[in-house]
Amino acid sequence: MYYLGVDVGSVSTDLVLLDKKMNVIEKIYLRTRGKPINAIQDGFRLLKSKYDGIEINAVGATGSGRQIASTLIGADAVKNEITAHAIASLEVNKDVRTIIEIGGQDSKIIIIRNGIVCDFAMNTVCAAGTGSFLDRQAERLDIPIEEFGEYALKASTSVRIAGRCAVFAESDMIHKQSLGYNDSEIIRGLCDALVRNYINNIGKGKEIVPKVFFQGGVAANIGMKNAFEQALGFEMFIPEHYNMMGAIGVAIIAKEIVEKKGNTNFKGLNLAESKFITKSFDCEGCTNQCEVVKITENNSTIGYFGDRCGKWCNKLIIPSKKLLA
Repeated sequence: MYYLGVDVGSVSTDLVLLDKKMNVIEKIYLRTRGKPINAIQDGFRLLKSKYDGIEINAVGATGSGRQIASTLIGADAVKNEITAHAIASLEVNKDVRTIIEIGGQDSKIIIIRNGIVCDFAMNTVCAAGTGSFLDRQAERLDIPIEEFGEYALKASTSVRIAGRCAVFAESDMIHKQSLGYNDSEIIRGLCDALVRNYINNIGKGKEIVPKVFFQGGVAANIGMKNAFEQALGFEMFIPEHYNMMGAIGVAIIAKEIVEKKGNTNFKGLNLAESKFITKSFDCEGCTNQCEVVKITENNSTIGYFGDRCGKWCNKLIIPSKKLLA
């Protein structure tokens, strides 16, 4: 038995295949590049090339693109990132109490007590401290992003950088360069600034206590991990599949749902070769005038999403198939 999780974000699309013991047997990372349908199909094409013919018993979708992903693949579970990350973390370690997750475009904190999510927060409009921001600074300094954190550890001192805004942080870095500070000192100062920003804004009012998991793509940056540990005063742990936790979590949720209902909505890996077309229209049913997106597969309408009342998104039901005994 296998279980599939699909996490469609603004920067990356992640696919994870789990076995019946919840071990990760395959993980695929793809850039979304503003084309989530193409990214999903590319991922399925890779899966089919390696696992064609296997029985996938349940599939879940999460991330900012979870609704469109669900329509395409026939998801059994559609969950937000908070729930998915929490489930995956608790599967790894039941003692986790705080999750710090920083991805390509967003940051979040999840507070867990007694195995239950009791509080959370996400960044708002500013992307300071996220993966895309760090990628930009690494490119500007002509340093491979894989080495960015190592530079921070080489610094003997930390330069004070304004970290509350991505624009101000970049301007301040340029100013500090003009004063003669080297790259290592500036990068360490940037990591410290972004951690201060995270704790004072996203973590404001939250009790950050161990055991703390650090996950999301930015967890690969050892400079950020070190800056968090210096600020918090205790060790943070990075799970093995730190950048795939959303996909893992929603796959586990899908497994539990299918075990209860006995069937799956999954449409199979062959959708990699289907032709999908999306079109939008304004619903005139009420004063909301929702922009509704209609999606077709090989000229057949498979779903709608984007409405607020459910008039359109509940219009079509994807047929399910019974699991093999």
